[in-house]
Amino acid sequence: MAGKDDILTRPAIDGALAELPDWRYRLGGLVTVYKCPTSAAALELIAAVGRIAEQQNHHPDLDWRYNRVFVRYTSHDAGSEVTQRDVRAASEAAQAAAEAGAVAEPGLYRTVEVGIDTTDPEEISDVWRVALGYRKGRSGDLEDPYGRGPNVWFQATETPNPNRIHLDVHRSQAESEPTIEKTAATGALMDRDHAPKWVVVTDSQGNRLCLCTEAGHEPNL
Repeated sequence: MAGKDDILTRPAIDGALAELPDWRYRLGGLVTVYKCPTSAAALELIAAVGRIAEQQNHHPDLDWRYNRVFVRYTSHDAGSEVTQRDVRAASEAAQAAAEAGAVAEPGLYRTVEVGIDTTDPEEISDVWRVALGYRKGRSGDLEDPYGRGPNVWFQATETPNPNRIHLDVHRSQAESEPTIEKTAATGALMDRDHAPKWVVVTDSQGNRLCLCTEAGHEPNL
């Protein structure tokens, strides 16, 4: 069982990922997508990852979409952060994927959060938590205990935007630039002041979203 002392620092995570080219860091977890030759091969890969999970007593979040398998490892008992167990499991899963003839497509793994501008997060967070059936997350945000819905976080500000709700779309920095350029080509207003951490996108009607990367998202040590 992992604890706070087992949480890896970002330099340690980056060092581990240098040996795990299939994987990316994302909001307290290691993520990837494997494209298998067939849907049957995808099921076989899921079974192989399941066997690894049982052997290690460390279970990932899995999502099967025809011939693609979306995988995320995090250590929930360490506050939903990355530990050496996640690195070890990701390494073995990568080996199983290679044996199954799967190709890694980590750029397909995107994470969406809902951000809400508010002058007082505590005043409203319980409304959202109860209504959604969520729980408190790793950074004071709200998370689906079953990992199905997007996280909700509250942006404390004395000057809330007229459109208080926006989306944060998280991609890996390695794959983010093409999406940023394609979004800019739609005519949206692009605020790059905080790049590469995030780029604020505003459409012609004033609605916002942020294109985010792992830059600046440090483990909660």
